[in-house]
Amino acid sequence: MSLVDLSSTSASLFILGVIFLMLIFGLLSFGILRMFQQRFRTGWISFAGAVISFVVFMFILNKWYL
Repeated sequence: MSLVDLSSTSASLFILGVIFLMLIFGLLSFGILRMFQQRFRTGWISFAGAVISFVVFMFILNKWYL
C-alpha cells in the first residue's frame, strides 16, 4: 500500500465529493433499512434519491471540473 497524494485536488472538489458520497451512501443505507422494515415505498424512494443524487453529482463534475 502507498499513500495517496491529495495536494493536486482542489478543496472545493474534495468537499463536493465528500458531501455527495455521504448523501448517496446514506440514502442507499436508509433504503436498505426501510426494505428490511418492509416499508417498500420509502425504500424505493430512498433508492431513487440515491440515483438522482449520483446523476446530479456526475453532472456537476462534468460541468465544473472536467
